[in-house]
Amino acid sequence: MAPRRLLLVGEGNFSFAAALSEALDSNSCLTATCLQRLADLSQDPVAQENLQRLRRRGAEIRFGVDCTQLADAFEPHHRGFDRIFFNFPHCGRKAGVAKNRQLLAKFFQSCADVLAEEGEVHVALCRGQGGTPADKPQREWHNSWQVVAMAALGGFILSDVHPFSCEAVPGYRCTGYRSQDKPFHVEGALSHVFTWSLPFESSQSRVFRIKLGDQWFSFLEPEALVGKLSRNFLEAPSSHPVRTVNEIFLAALGKAFPLKRLKCSSPLLTQDHLSVLSSWNWDDASAAFGICLHEEHSSAQSQNGGTAQDMEDFVMSFSELRFPKSPERDGKKEVPEAICGQAKFCLRPSLLVHAQAAIQAPDFTPGFLYTLSGPVFRKCRILPFTMPAFHEALFIYGINPNAKDGCLQSLLDLLKDTVDSLLARAWLEGSELSHSVEFVLQPNGTDYRICVKSHSFGSYCAKDLTIGAVTTSAITSILPKDQCFVFVSINLDLLAMLVWGISDWRMLWTFDDRFLNNFVPGKIESFKNYSLYPPCYVHDISFWLDEEKGFDELEFHTVARAVSQDTVISIEFLNRFQHPKTEQVSLCYRLTYQACDKALTQKQAAAMQLRFRKEIQRQLHVQPR
Repeated sequence: MAPRRLLLVGEGNFSFAAALSEALDSNSCLTATCLQRLADLSQDPVAQENLQRLRRRGAEIRFGVDCTQLADAFEPHHRGFDRIFFNFPHCGRKAGVAKNRQLLAKFFQSCADVLAEEGEVHVALCRGQGGTPADKPQREWHNSWQVVAMAALGGFILSDVHPFSCEAVPGYRCTGYRSQDKPFHVEGALSHVFTWSLPFESSQSRVFRIKLGDQWFSFLEPEALVGKLSRNFLEAPSSHPVRTVNEIFLAALGKAFPLKRLKCSSPLLTQDHLSVLSSWNWDDASAAFGICLHEEHSSAQSQNGGTAQDMEDFVMSFSELRFPKSPERDGKKEVPEAICGQAKFCLRPSLLVHAQAAIQAPDFTPGFLYTLSGPVFRKCRILPFTMPAFHEALFIYGINPNAKDGCLQSLLDLLKDTVDSLLARAWLEGSELSHSVEFVLQPNGTDYRICVKSHSFGSYCAKDLTIGAVTTSAITSILPKDQCFVFVSINLDLLAMLVWGISDWRMLWTFDDRFLNNFVPGKIESFKNYSLYPPCYVHDISFWLDEEKGFDELEFHTVARAVSQDTVISIEFLNRFQHPKTEQVSLCYRLTYQACDKALTQKQAAAMQLRFRKEIQRQLHVQPR
């Protein structure tokens, strides 16, 4: 085991350093620092005694160290600390919250120069100072030190918070309250543990390739889906929770029905496939992400890679769902009509588009349960449980019309038992919610919504969440008249969130390894979030509408999702104004920015908002005010 290197900054009388040094094992190296010079402590007998204790333990002691300039205090070969501690930071005397925020901001930025890759920064604050919900009572944000926002400036996220106990550090006496030899009020104090965040990088769409016939074509992923194509969460040996949920479902259903797994084909479709969805009254078919293919002249290009800049001339095709009129642009050919005719391409919004091919396959056998799982993509409004990409499981069951009711009920009972079993395991593993599954009959009298009702323990709170659907009426126009089919669709992402207690769907798509480290194969236990109470930033925007162009609110949400890298968590309509003279209409919305797994700063959110203003003007033809 490599030695742990600990750095203490802002020590007053060194009592914390002395007590900590005696609790460390021989594999730890302690460096204790303070802002004062050694001569400034010569008249403090407590400090002198603690310094002697530290020297006897072999600790390194440094004086005159500014915690906001740590790179100046430590040469490059002396950096790489595993833990940095700063207890009860304060600018001194009657400094207000603004100055103390500035101290924290500079401290965290300084830590970025000397902290190891997997290191932690521990900051102890008095009750209420941090401004997070962990404080009891919680101060208003503007009256707090906004510790999570200040940490974001250094690239850190809050990963843990727990009570600070002086009793746990025998001999510790915190001093320096208002630059005096007086202790801080530590009752209700909290220790905040910060870790590195993945960096916020510019959103760059990747280039993907697909073979049609004997020709290769390339397309650029939509900006709103960056990082969500070709993640292979459902493939072995992935330990992703959506795969675990899918495999549990298949194992349970396979015990009651003969099961056949269908191979998940490419998510790229012609828009003609979407006509299948209209018969299921699936009203989001028009919200599919459009794709435009371009012929490649060299098969040596990488399968995925490149940047949006590499294929800049392709970008315009995504919002149009049509091919440019010119067959050739900058030397790049569009998909030849021999292959696509007048077809428009898109990413599949549901696996139901594959149902017709499965049913009409020569080896399709009634009585077997056919299953298909894969990612689907759709434009949607920004809401807590709506997602532009998720993993769907589709089950197709062909039955004898004369035995329809009995077979359907057997399938529904098994589905309910399987979901109930999954959610019960989560409850036994310490989930704060209990759940119940209901099948809600739809107005047509034949279809059902699969609904999970959540009940909190203690104070009652219940909410319904639709995780899937059951239908016998889908694609009836192409079904054999003497057969009946049941189609079951399950949103695996939503189900995984319920089972593991994951509150934010965006966490399922993170690139942070700490997410998957939460999951142990064969075991379900509550997800431990490593990014607590991330800061929020609110921006309003108002704009004039172009009467001729109209306004598409769904595209408004999609543009916000794209330019913010999915950090916009809500869009609230505020008001509509019509000019009394010109009769021109203006709309006003409020956007809330908050990352779930990265350190988002106020400056970054402001830059995203500025780009959002430009993009809605360019793409939606509105005029920001």
